[in-house]
Amino acid sequence: MLDKMGKPIFTLKESSIRKFNAFARDNESKYFLTIGEPDFDTPEAVKNATIEAIKNNETHYGHSSGLLELREKIVEFEKKVNNVDYTTDEVIVTNGSTEGLTVSLLCMLEKGDEVIVPTPAYPQYVEIIKFAEAKYIPLDTTGNGFDITKEMLEKVKSDKTKCIILTSPNNPSGHILSDKSLEDIHQFVIENDIFVICDDCYNQLIYGERRLGFSKFQDIKEKIIVCQSFSKPYAMTGWRIGYLLAENKIIQELFKLHQYTVVAQNTFVQKGAIVALDVDVNIYLESYRKRRDYTYKRLKEIGFEVELSEGAFYLFPSVKKFGVNSLEFCEQLVLKKKVAMIPGRFFEADDYVRISYCVAEEVLENSLNLIEEFVKENFN
Repeated sequence: MLDKMGKPIFTLKESSIRKFNAFARDNESKYFLTIGEPDFDTPEAVKNATIEAIKNNETHYGHSSGLLELREKIVEFEKKVNNVDYTTDEVIVTNGSTEGLTVSLLCMLEKGDEVIVPTPAYPQYVEIIKFAEAKYIPLDTTGNGFDITKEMLEKVKSDKTKCIILTSPNNPSGHILSDKSLEDIHQFVIENDIFVICDDCYNQLIYGERRLGFSKFQDIKEKIIVCQSFSKPYAMTGWRIGYLLAENKIIQELFKLHQYTVVAQNTFVQKGAIVALDVDVNIYLESYRKRRDYTYKRLKEIGFEVELSEGAFYLFPSVKKFGVNSLEFCEQLVLKKKVAMIPGRFFEADDYVRISYCVAEEVLENSLNLIEEFVKENFN
């Protein structure tokens, strides 16, 4: 009966990141710099609020858009942190940002539509775009310091362009789009009347002075969909909770697919999320900054060409000088030194590798010692 299934499902590939992680485990890797998961535990206040909700039997269906109390808190938070104005009717609480991204793309795209995706980019985008029978249009930013210009956008647009996806801070590079990039994109969006999906799951993990993201352009609010997650800033990856923000008429359409896919987010989890929005993430940021600086320093000493990340918890060094592609480099590192990181090939940037430094300092130190040995033994 497999041949009777819908053809679009056969375009989907297993997550390349998780597949490589499994390869590393199968080959008995000892150190993993692969998955973007904070090594912190979820804050006690968040856990306690959730436990209390369960004890109070708040385990029944909630509103499909999310608990009003949480949506009110999200509106307040977004105004305070990102200086944007939304109402509670312009918020949907989702099963992580992954659901929000999927719902947004599937509701927006028709067969033949084109989506501009600045690369390097998270692999989910291409898979969902293909599943929608639309066309993924990569925009290579590696030659421009990971920034975007209007000229670059003009070269890849067509009359079928429907949307551009922005991730800033970026996964995998940690780069934050410059104000000039944001202005250029803003003008391009107005001139071409397209949507912007802002994948803002690393929005709170910014080193140095905070800069507002693309959602600040409220003059084109009707063109912007924001996908947000509690996973990264609050160490809540396993809780699977996030939210969507969009102008009321757009959110009403996204709500339909959300309702028919997950019905509603877990009620008691939402109680914890309310508390999470009051958590000060600076204690995590300072720890990540320390690990970032150490990893960056070691990579430079080893001989990697690498930019200092401005946000998230990744570094994205180039392996081009070593004369191998990213997959070969990472596979050999696993086989010879039992250290795993993610090939840049999975992000449309085969000259790079992604290192997740949100791991214990001892893991970082031991991993980098072995990476140094690997480079000296194989490329010097």
